[in-house]
Amino acid sequence: MSGYDEIQTAAVIRYPYLWSREADKGETEGRKNRPVAVGVRIARADGDLVLFFPITTKQPEPNRFAVEIPAIEKRRAGLDVDLRLWVILDEFNSDIIGRSFYLEPEPPIGRFSKAFFLPLLKEFIARRRSSAEVSRS
Repeated sequence: MSGYDEIQTAAVIRYPYLWSREADKGETEGRKNRPVAVGVRIARADGDLVLFFPITTKQPEPNRFAVEIPAIEKRRAGLDVDLRLWVILDEFNSDIIGRSFYLEPEPPIGRFSKAFFLPLLKEFIARRRSSAEVSRS
């Protein structure tokens, strides 16, 4: 099993996330490796497509689709329990496993529980048309 096999829904990995506001200004590189939640992984012949949601310490604007991460989920995900953290769900990066310049085959730092993450994913899918995608492939 390669490290890529562990990049599955609800896993938390480190990834150079590119915010949509940065991409809109013409930036092409994420400014730093940050924890991201693996949203959806879609099997494709040319490499699986994966969606990543950023995790941030910066409290999002009230109009954003974002959820504060509870302490027990921070522990499960290998995140700092002493920090207030949010997962942002109204924007995402998409990338292709095996063809990515940014994705490393390293094991996840942790994983959210299905009970916490799957309802968020359902809500994301319902709102997907209003989400901002930054394709990294």
